[in-house]
Amino acid sequence: MTAYVLAQLRFTDRAAYNRYQTGFMEVFRRFEGRLLAADERPAVLEGEWQRDKVVLMAFPDEAAARRFAESPEYQAISVDRRAGADTLSLLVHGLDI
Repeated sequence: MTAYVLAQLRFTDRAAYNRYQTGFMEVFRRFEGRLLAADERPAVLEGEWQRDKVVLMAFPDEAAARRFAESPEYQAISVDRRAGADTLSLLVHGLDI
């Protein structure tokens, strides 16, 4: 079943986040994920949204998503993401319909 990772970010140090972003695709491509969206100007349809960016990734299943997130390669670059952004990250299971 497809698993999605939805990340919402509020930038705290743009230079650090930019370093993370520079290395992200190289690491991401090593795994089975697809980058579906990365938007710094999403339209709020309802409620209040106090973040600066939203990212949506798809993986074949939860195990693949976790392999990416927990990999030494991703952990190495995520130091700059943690330094550069307050992040809320969700693992969402797709529907099997």
